[in-house]
Amino acid sequence: MPISRANGIEIYYERAGSGPPILMLHALPFDHCLWLYQVARFSRNYTTIAVDLRGWGRSAKPRGSFTLRDMGQDALGVLADAGITQAPVLMGCSIGSKIALTLACETPAAFPAVIAIGGNSGAQDFSQRIADYALHSAQGRLTDFHMSHLRHGVSRAWADSLMGDYLLKGFVERGADLDAFCIKRVFEALQGSNLLADLPRCNTPTLVVNGEFDGARAAGERTASLMPNASHHVVMGAGHCCFLEDPGAFENVALAFLRRNGL
Repeated sequence: MPISRANGIEIYYERAGSGPPILMLHALPFDHCLWLYQVARFSRNYTTIAVDLRGWGRSAKPRGSFTLRDMGQDALGVLADAGITQAPVLMGCSIGSKIALTLACETPAAFPAVIAIGGNSGAQDFSQRIADYALHSAQGRLTDFHMSHLRHGVSRAWADSLMGDYLLKGFVERGADLDAFCIKRVFEALQGSNLLADLPRCNTPTLVVNGEFDGARAAGERTASLMPNASHHVVMGAGHCCFLEDPGAFENVALAFLRRNGL
């Protein structure tokens, strides 16, 4: 089982394909399997590295406090342990997009491009989400709440479809050992990050993507407007994780963006 320990905790990842690397950082409350369609498509021409963020999937679930930057260092540690020396394209959704933008803002010249799905880069308040996870965990109903949170990340129509229901149940099954206190720490790290003042200085080529029904769409549009070398695209008929609902539409836009930037 591929595990990185470069940043001091165990981070699970899966690597596929060959070619220029793409580092894939999932949304909450999913895991690395959120990228199943993109791994299948992109690994024909790229090396894909899909990571389980700390607190999720098969990665460690630490209870001490940490920052979003720490989570970014986890991902960079995966690259080191996997022997990836070429700078990767950063592809992230929701918290994954904010981690990607955090890395790019720190060292804009270090990464050839960012694909940010969701793209909320401002301050966020997750106090209610933290309380809900704690309450349902104490009541022994964490699995039920995990499913309701998963459904929040996609459109209702897709969640109610046979394929949507099947895939979401898989995330619940793989999340059987989720820890509500570690989840609290993840949300604290996320709500402690505000990149709005940093974005105008980040000239990394960036594609911001939102689904038509994504609650973060306005925030994604703001992110793109603040960056000097960013564009914005909407995947019609989809929610927050638009690339899971309509992988073809997302991948056509993402691959065109990579080609335009010589990647």
